[in-house]
Amino acid sequence: MGEAMENSVAGEPGADSEALRAALAQAEESARQQREQYLRGAAELDNVRKRAQRDIESAHRYALERFATELLPVLDSLELGVRNGAASDPQSLIAGQQATLKLLEHAFEKFSITRIDPSGERFDPSLHEAVLMQEAPNTAPDTVLQVVQAGYDLNGRLLRPARVVVAKAPPGPAAKA
Repeated sequence: MGEAMENSVAGEPGADSEALRAALAQAEESARQQREQYLRGAAELDNVRKRAQRDIESAHRYALERFATELLPVLDSLELGVRNGAASDPQSLIAGQQATLKLLEHAFEKFSITRIDPSGERFDPSLHEAVLMQEAPNTAPDTVLQVVQAGYDLNGRLLRPARVVVAKAPPGPAAKA
């Protein structure tokens, strides 16, 4: 190595400096390409982030669009019933209400909204709301006697508890005295 240094100093300074210049130019080109790749990667990452943000905003804005679209026939049916109600006989009004109810039930089913109707089941405070306790001698205590208002859940998440009348034990001999 010391000999190469002596040669460049003593003999051919141009050959080594040319090699160094070529190596420098190659290193600068490599650095430029790597910087360009870095900038492209950073821009692509920024685009992905912005696209994801737009998708999230769109999902929030239009989350109910499919459900609302399913409810439009229910609205149409109700409007038709109101418009023609005065001129219709009671049987056709009942038939129209039943058809509208079926449309609504179909929309609920499509979006996994299920009805909670706990008649005869054991009272569950996580799914039911007791509106009244009533003595029922032939029924076990804490059994749902009557559903005042059905409850609903969405994919296992409670939307509204069922409002129920719950059986209570008849008073014992001590309470009668």
